[in-house]
Amino acid sequence: MNNQFLNKRFAQLAGIAGLAPFLLLMLACWIVQVDWLGYFIRGQLAYGIAILSFLGGMHMSAAILTTGLTEEQTRKAFVWSVLPPVLAWSATLMGGFGFAVLMAGFIVAYQVDKRLLGWYRMPDWFLRLRFRLTCAVVAALALSVIAANVRG
Repeated sequence: MNNQFLNKRFAQLAGIAGLAPFLLLMLACWIVQVDWLGYFIRGQLAYGIAILSFLGGMHMSAAILTTGLTEEQTRKAFVWSVLPPVLAWSATLMGGFGFAVLMAGFIVAYQVDKRLLGWYRMPDWFLRLRFRLTCAVVAALALSVIAANVRG
């Protein structure tokens, strides 16, 4: 079997699996008893922090494994790799604006990926997958915030 096909298939499945908690938590924000809403909102924030941090770590791994990067590219990749976790952590300090920080973080991470993924010679399908996942995550976060404001 073609490794490229397997990598694409596994990456898509992993992306869907990683998206599932965002969608389930967002759905829960709309249907659970209002008394429980805070738990699901905090869960959504915590999961968003974890995944945004993961997106930074992806760059550290890619920079380590990719041969042929210039010293400047390597330095930029390593610097970028620590910024999403710091941005994600800062969402915990922002009170009601934590979700806005996370949504902005996911959008910025995608924009940086558009530039850096080529350095790692990632296949084109991976950036398309990242775009779809980013759109779904930002929508789930936004709908969770709306649920909290409408129902809470």
